[in-house]
Amino acid sequence: MNTSLGRIVILVNDYEQAYQFYVNKLGAKVLYDEALPGGERYLHVGFGNSQCAFWLLAAAGEEQLKLVGKQTGGQPLAVLYTDDFDGFYKNLLHQNITINQAPATAPGSKFLHFADLYGNDFVLVQLIP
Repeated sequence: MNTSLGRIVILVNDYEQAYQFYVNKLGAKVLYDEALPGGERYLHVGFGNSQCAFWLLAAAGEEQLKLVGKQTGGQPLAVLYTDDFDGFYKNLLHQNITINQAPATAPGSKFLHFADLYGNDFVLVQLIP
């Protein structure tokens, strides 16, 4: 049996705002984008060649709206690995993206925490051999 992670759902308030942030500011690429007549939209974005990606899904109802930006109770939502930490960090600063934890080093890695447009915490990591 072969099992892999496909998508991580991120609740959003607005598809276009989420698209602008993830694609235009973070540099994600659109893997799939289809709008249905009822207003639903299947918007999947990802990085590099990985099939694991984010499914940006509009919150529906009061309960889900309260969870936008808080899906993980303040813990990181996801970890992004990069081979160009400094370049990604410079882009975050250039795009005025909130840095939740300044760049730091640990044995074998450099990392920082940043927030998306809703306040979800992401960890950016570059592994150092």
